[in-house]
Amino acid sequence: MLSRTEISTELDERSREIFRLIVETYMQDGEPLGSRNLSKKLPMSLSPASVRNVMSDLEALGLIYSPHISAGRLPTEQGLRFFVDAFMDTGEVSDAERTLIESQIKGNRGDQSMERLLTDASQMLSGLSRGAGLVLATKREGILKHIEFIRLEENKALAVLVWESGDVENRVFDLPPGTTASQLAEAANYLNHHGRDRSLADARRKIEARQEALRSEVDAVSADLIARGLAVWSGSGQGQPAQLIVRGRSNLIENVQDKEQIERLKLLFDELERKDEIVRMLDLTETGSGVKIFIGSENRLFSLSGSSLVVAPYRDSSRSVVGAIGIIGPTRLNYARIVPVVDYTAQLIGKLLEEG
Repeated sequence: MLSRTEISTELDERSREIFRLIVETYMQDGEPLGSRNLSKKLPMSLSPASVRNVMSDLEALGLIYSPHISAGRLPTEQGLRFFVDAFMDTGEVSDAERTLIESQIKGNRGDQSMERLLTDASQMLSGLSRGAGLVLATKREGILKHIEFIRLEENKALAVLVWESGDVENRVFDLPPGTTASQLAEAANYLNHHGRDRSLADARRKIEARQEALRSEVDAVSADLIARGLAVWSGSGQGQPAQLIVRGRSNLIENVQDKEQIERLKLLFDELERKDEIVRMLDLTETGSGVKIFIGSENRLFSLSGSSLVVAPYRDSSRSVVGAIGIIGPTRLNYARIVPVVDYTAQLIGKLLEEG
């Protein structure tokens, strides 16, 4: 399968225009577009035969297909994904839609529970899109009982979180390049030891407090060594991370106190680096942002039904993702209109959560 960049290089102006018209016609009425009708819609002059040649090229690239012999063409799932990524200009939420969303979500806020508010927001999105509204709500500030990290691919891992309620939650996240199996195991062990019976936010605060204590100790020990001319900071002036260079190691053998101090400093640096990795792992487990679009089989849940999912997370006052709201509909959803509506709704819910 060609990448988006490779496909882009294969398309000239008329290929792009023909592809765009096929997709937009499909999104508007769900019908295939034939070469004769397509040639009439084009801004340039092309015969139906020339249009058919271009269609054949687009079909070879996997962007369109013919539902049956002698029919027009429809976009494939790959074609829809390429259109969304490369062609689609996301519109703004219209004034009418903005008013409707705000009145639905803010209007009765004082009289509604958050659960009822999310249900109403989902119904509102369903009405705007003619699809099915979707709400995923997690328990706010859940208490963690256990966490495991499982490597799925070279740069992907699964975080398995077991909550006090007995619920088990799986989250897939991208691993930083070079992450080792031992780092994943150490992060899980540390979080299970220090994060158990805490929320993820509390676990983060505990780790960050430990980091501050480590940094203070590093500063104190390194300042003493520098004052005595045994070490010097280097590298920060060249835009590189600052490094502490210890001078005259061979001359320190006789001074046990100096040796112990330098060893202590090395251990502090190592521990601080490991804690940074654990915080980064916690970040990757907690976070997720932006509107996501899953077309057809890109989401296993809808692979057989040929549906699409447009979903955006909403956050609480600590900026933690606590749920998601979106729309399930046919693959010919008007993505340019739906994406900003879902995004605006998620942002509005997040603001209400921040306000309490």
